[in-house]
Amino acid sequence: MQQSEIKLGQRWVSESEPELGLGVMQAVEFNRVEIYFPAVEEKRIYALKSAPIQRVTFKVGDKLELLDGSQLDVDAVQLADGLLTYQCGELAVVESELAHTISFSKPDARLLLGQADDPRDFALRTRALRHDYQLSQSPLRGFVGGRMDLIPHQMYIASEVASRLKPRVLLADEVGLGKTIEAGLIMHRLHLTGRASRILVIVPEPLVNQWFVEMLRRFQLMFAIFDEERCQSIEANEDGVNPFMDSQLVLCSQDFLLQNPARAQQVISAGWDLLAVDEAHHLEWSENESSAAYGYIEQLAGCIDAVLLLTATPQQLGPEGHFARLRLLDPIRYHSLEKFVEENLHYQEVARIVDELQSAKPLAAADAAMIASRSPQLAKRCELVASGDAASRDSLIADLLDAFGTGRVMFRNTRSALQGFPERKAHLHELPAGDEFANKLEFLLDWLRQNDDEKLLLICRTREMVGQIQQAVQDLLNVKCAQFHEDMTLLQRDRAAVYFSDPEGAQLMICSEIGSEGRNFQFAHHLLLFDLPADPELLEQRIGRLDRIGQTSTINIHVPFQLDHSSEVLAKWYHHGLDSFEHHQPAAVEVFAHSRDQLESLFENFDRGQLDELLVQTRQHCKETSEKMANGHDRLLQMNSSKPERAAELIESIRDEDELTTFENFIIYLLDRLGAKVEELGDRAYLIKPGHVVDDHIAGIPDEGIWASFDRTVALSREDMVFLTRDHPLVRGALDSLLSDHLGSSSFAVWRHPLEKKILLQANLLLEAHAPASMHLDRFLAATPISLCCDHQLAEVLPADRPPEAALRSGNHRPLLAKDALRLDLLPKMVDKLHQLAELQSKKIIKQAEKSARAELDHELDRLQALAEINDTVNQREIDELKKHRDEVMVAISNARVRMDSIRLIWKAPK
Repeated sequence: MQQSEIKLGQRWVSESEPELGLGVMQAVEFNRVEIYFPAVEEKRIYALKSAPIQRVTFKVGDKLELLDGSQLDVDAVQLADGLLTYQCGELAVVESELAHTISFSKPDARLLLGQADDPRDFALRTRALRHDYQLSQSPLRGFVGGRMDLIPHQMYIASEVASRLKPRVLLADEVGLGKTIEAGLIMHRLHLTGRASRILVIVPEPLVNQWFVEMLRRFQLMFAIFDEERCQSIEANEDGVNPFMDSQLVLCSQDFLLQNPARAQQVISAGWDLLAVDEAHHLEWSENESSAAYGYIEQLAGCIDAVLLLTATPQQLGPEGHFARLRLLDPIRYHSLEKFVEENLHYQEVARIVDELQSAKPLAAADAAMIASRSPQLAKRCELVASGDAASRDSLIADLLDAFGTGRVMFRNTRSALQGFPERKAHLHELPAGDEFANKLEFLLDWLRQNDDEKLLLICRTREMVGQIQQAVQDLLNVKCAQFHEDMTLLQRDRAAVYFSDPEGAQLMICSEIGSEGRNFQFAHHLLLFDLPADPELLEQRIGRLDRIGQTSTINIHVPFQLDHSSEVLAKWYHHGLDSFEHHQPAAVEVFAHSRDQLESLFENFDRGQLDELLVQTRQHCKETSEKMANGHDRLLQMNSSKPERAAELIESIRDEDELTTFENFIIYLLDRLGAKVEELGDRAYLIKPGHVVDDHIAGIPDEGIWASFDRTVALSREDMVFLTRDHPLVRGALDSLLSDHLGSSSFAVWRHPLEKKILLQANLLLEAHAPASMHLDRFLAATPISLCCDHQLAEVLPADRPPEAALRSGNHRPLLAKDALRLDLLPKMVDKLHQLAELQSKKIIKQAEKSARAELDHELDRLQALAEINDTVNQREIDELKKHRDEVMVAISNARVRMDSIRLIWKAPK
């Protein structure tokens, strides 16, 4: 292929991705070609010398399909300035008018050219097509591959959020409940299904590397970490490029963007499908002004369809701060702080009604009147419940959970509602009067001497304090020590964390306040609070570094304090007032706001009598507030954030998939066929090495190989093992490698039979609906393999009469294909017959897909429209987008076309 022969506007197909349809040549320069595929709205750039592309040219007698769906026969072909014009009767058709979904895959042409593979390769390709179909349409896609325990509340939230067309939610589970895993599950599914090809994750600078490792280790999502050095490197290789277009998955720190306005603007203009922001409580906003960070995230959220905000402390800044987060997700719904505060007053009443409905109690007249006043739909539900309709009771409960509160945009699970958390034990240590730092240091040294086999995490406020403590410890005691603070680079912090986690590494890790956010040190069981934050939620963040799902030991929290001092005020207020050291206290923020003035007064002028009085008041206020929250807003959120029955169904399906040995056997055989060297280790574990002829798609296997397991329990217990599932890149790469290649696409086999001679033609045809990946059409109509067979008399051969794979042998196809009658007449007729049979089957498949799609999307549309009447969190834009999505899905399904993927010619001959 010469560059001079390529002209803009020509139609080309990708041999490795025929499912893209017909492409349009858009650019030819620097020995590269750029082709746009309108059917799927995707662009590909190929190196000219190795481009797996083919020029689309039709011959006289071929049938063309045009953009309007009409079909015409070609009478003549003309070439002018590199572009083709087809004469169809009196109509001249330029190649730009060809339908974008035309198939140009010709496995029969490959067979006629004498390119016939081993019959086992056709069988392998057949199995691959089925597995690829199962993978594409699976509701578990993106969920089954997570290297994680299957925890119900995490699985439910991920499933619920990922099912939405364009999710915009606040993930606000309490500290240690797995918000990062929930976000990873959501991103993994949206990315694999094509709905979020470009993802931007913004986190506090200390958490960049941790997020990178977590996404890669658990979900095989390879994010590119962007900083100024990376941006400059990209720009140095190509002038005028936006560096953030260089990667699909981008991870960067908030500080980097805020300190570089030009880079921040490049991020906005780069275009993204999904934005995730961790530690979102740092985004400060008030009705009068907002922080630079808040303003920037507001800009981004305004131009990105899907947004995930993560925070364990949504109410850290009070109702105003909580409203600020929700406002980022839906500024139309959350436009008034006053209205938001007023709505909070009704949560307890609604929660009580829901509890009574769940207990099958009759609906009180006053409650029914309050509910009915909200919308006609709710009024009708109340009437049905009053008449004794049990199903309407469940529907009314669902409507109430949707109608009131922040359930659609916020998910928050609490420890009190879940199980499996360790005990927290507080140890308050009284120190004598004198030098506070010296007294606390002496306590620390004594503890280290007496507990030299225990690891200790120490958190204090400032980087300066970290340095003072470490210097003093190293001067006075021979102990391995690490530090962790904001002046260290990301690499230095990560090395310190690894050193602390090593059983032979540091015994003591000294952190500044940044150590209390995001990091996981649950391998340690002792926490020393060298000082105490004046914010209860910041205290919980500190404790949350050890108190997390998966922690198996009691957490010992050491609090040294000086008598008659502000440190005593905080220590006793937290312990005897709030009980915050030993139990998470959701009411702490409100109680703290109520007690702030008294606390500050005691900090300045210590008075034991006033402290004792404050502790009594705090306990009472805490009890009342906790009951109010448990019976109100938190109760509604809990009902919406964790639905065990739905989570159980999802987990059971994932466990069933985990046990599929047929899939395991297929993948091992496929890897072996592609040239990998696979050694079985037992217990569903394997050592996979590159071998000699591994395809480029899976050539990433290191020379020393990888240890892999198909068993979730084994993979979780062995960090050195890869967890192989349908979602894993190695598995997807192996499937893509086979199906994008010609291997098995044309094959010849001999079937020895004592009674008759016969020629059979087997084929795998694919029913494909061409649509942008973001439409996620696979859930209704994935590329569906249709396996057919006919004989030389053009009679269909049903599966029961087809030859078993074990009976087929390779043979010499050339004598048979040398016969003109077969090559020029019979074989084309057999191919046409298989296409006719496939078209008949495809109509049934399309009809069923249309029925499923319409039922699901109409149901969701009806639910949204009804919900819009009772809940302002649903706006008309969301409804309009779903209508548009439904209509586009229906059109794409109706336009699905059959493409022949592979054929096998079988010569049935006497033994």
